[in-house]
This record gives sequence, C-alpha cells and structure tokens, in this order.
Amino acid sequence: MNHKSLNILFLSALMMFAGSAIAASLLDREYRPLAGSTAINLNDTYAGEVLLVVNTASKCGFTPQYDGLEVLQTKYSGKGFNVLGFPSNDFMGQEPGTEEQIKEFCTLTYGVKFPMFEKVHVKGKDVTPLYADLAKQTGVVPGWNFHKYLISRDGRVVANFSSKVKPDDPALVAAIERELKAPRPRK
Repeated sequence: MNHKSLNILFLSALMMFAGSAIAASLLDREYRPLAGSTAINLNDTYAGEVLLVVNTASKCGFTPQYDGLEVLQTKYSGKGFNVLGFPSNDFMGQEPGTEEQIKEFCTLTYGVKFPMFEKVHVKGKDVTPLYADLAKQTGVVPGWNFHKYLISRDGRVVANFSSKVKPDDPALVAAIERELKAPRPRK
C-alpha cells in the first residue's frame, strides 16, 4: 500500500470514529418512560435503529397525528424503526396534564403504543439536552408541537419535518424507508 492509500484509509477511519462519537453523544442520555420511575439510556435501547423523535401535545390541532405516528410504528417497528414521543407544554400550554394523564389520554384516545417519554422542554432556557442537540445539528428548533426529527441508524439527524407534515406524508415516509435500507452500523 502506498502512502496516499494509507492516508485515505486513515482519514476514512477517523471520519467513521468521529461520526460514531457524534451519534453516541446525541443518544447517550437517559429519559424516563412516560409516567415511569426508572430512566433508560436511549443509546443502549435504540442504537442502530432509525428513529423519529417527535414533541407531542394532547390539546393541539395536530394531536390527531398520534394516529399516523402509531401507524408508522406498527408498519416499520419490525424493521428497526421507532417513533419516540416527548410530551412538551412549551407551546401555548397545550400539554398541561401530568405524565399519568398524558399516558392515559394517548393510550385511550389514540391507542399509542410507541415509546413515550417524560415531559420535557424542547426550546428556551430549560431545553432538554436531546432537543438542544437536535436543534444544533439541524439549525431548527421546533416551532410548534409535533415537529419531527429523523435520526439515521448511525445516530445522525438526517431530516426534520415541521408540525404541518403529517406522518403519512410521502416525503416523510420516503425518508424513513431510505434510512431503513441503510445497513446497521457495526459495534
């Protein structure tokens, strides 16, 4: 192998390492399941999966999107995909309930089975670290409830979709399917 080939090989390995470090930092944090008591590490639980991270609210005009998010979860979960819901009261107080009330509403009204996590702040001075990093990677802070960030198998944010983009939107579905075709990263 010549020096040029070795340099290219070294730079490729360095870029792969840097990419995995970014991925670990984005998902390497703990959140409690909604109304639960024990936090889980997102990286330990969802590493290597395609994720759609969504800030949710129960009293919003976009709340019916829970149905479409559950359809996505059901359709793609066996292929390494999960919707991760994070209730937030950051937009005009549209998620005022307790975590127990939110869980009951989501389950009884929309049959939500996709993973839902503790109530968080997705913007402002009290923004939770996950959402701070999502905004940093994309340059986009959620402008309302049901903003969607698509995370690739290697833990990078590859797309984000405004609240107006419904879960069955062809562009969103195509982006999910594209990411599901990508190989799982090696550990």
